[in-house]
Amino acid sequence: MTTLPTSRLRAADLLPVATIGLRTRRVRAVLSLLGVAIGIAALVAVLGVTRSSQADLLARIDALGTNLLSLTANTGGNGPEVALPTTAAGMVPATEGVVGATATSELSSQHVYRSDQVESFRHGGTTVRTTDPSLLSTLDGRLLRGTFLNEATIQYPTTVLGNTAAHTLGIADLAGNPRVWLGGRWYTVIGILAPFELAPEIDHSALIGAPVAAADFGFDGHPTRIYVRTDPDRTSATASLLPRAANPRSPSQVRVSRPSDALATRLAVAGSTTTLFLGLGAVALLVGGIGIANVMVVSVLERRSEIGLRRALGAARRHVAGQFLIESLILGIAGGAVGVLLGTGITYVLARQHDWQTLIPANAVGAGLAAAAVIGTLAGLYPALRAAHLSPTEALRTA
Repeated sequence: MTTLPTSRLRAADLLPVATIGLRTRRVRAVLSLLGVAIGIAALVAVLGVTRSSQADLLARIDALGTNLLSLTANTGGNGPEVALPTTAAGMVPATEGVVGATATSELSSQHVYRSDQVESFRHGGTTVRTTDPSLLSTLDGRLLRGTFLNEATIQYPTTVLGNTAAHTLGIADLAGNPRVWLGGRWYTVIGILAPFELAPEIDHSALIGAPVAAADFGFDGHPTRIYVRTDPDRTSATASLLPRAANPRSPSQVRVSRPSDALATRLAVAGSTTTLFLGLGAVALLVGGIGIANVMVVSVLERRSEIGLRRALGAARRHVAGQFLIESLILGIAGGAVGVLLGTGITYVLARQHDWQTLIPANAVGAGLAAAAVIGTLAGLYPALRAAHLSPTEALRTA
């Protein structure tokens, strides 16, 4: 009895056979892989942009320091700052763990104008705040123009403008010795501050010395906000001591906040937003997989004569199944590769726009390609099995 030779398909021939459909139907192939590419691009871009922005934010937190504390009266509202005891300005710097402190006071009844002809309600949110020469070192700030208050200028009607206050008043430089109408008096602007990310209230303030504030506006010496720079290794312990130092009789009436916590909160918000966008990217990837599956099913129906002829010539079921499965896998991997490139490009553009360092997580690239391969395989599994189980005679008869 003569036995028929076993049908074989060399590995070298599998790829050319599997790509016949892709090479003959190029537009359909491109549209199929585009769905996967969009999903992978979304995943890579979201992870890349998030990692780049978080790295930038962490670098800013490290540069600004997490050892800056701010003391205010615990009013529970967002209104004007409330006065602390006059002894707070002396007791807080003496607290264990404090390496620098500066008391300031918001003069909520005084405002700043560019001219004495401006209506009183058009102050643009700029407030007047008393301070002393140590503020710049405590906040680790810097000047954009001019000089800061010193022991001489705090005695006279001079002011240093916060960055936002200077823009609001239309003062970009100190040419011509500009003056502002402050509390019904002319004050000379001697400096403009760079932005204070950890102390935004300073950005909206016109800073004057306590002595001239006492002479012109009857300032009584009560601070409303005290900035404290602590030993970095003892920040938490020092924070617990400050309420009693600022107000021994009612320490519960003092609120101690760490401005850098607001930046840290942004990291958590960014993390939750990332999860949302990753979910949307996964949905896009699923839609792309369904698109590949749909195309492969249609391809099986269109190529029934080819399948029937190959089966009649001796091709085994596994050869037909492998042909369509490899075709689907190629679509998935190609879509994944295009998606990784698109996601990387999007991350690079956004990072450049925001002056971030471009960071693409290696696990995002690997996971993206792996997900694309899995999607391609799963999408082609049913069409491949369907093609493999077609009867040669039925396929040729109905083609």
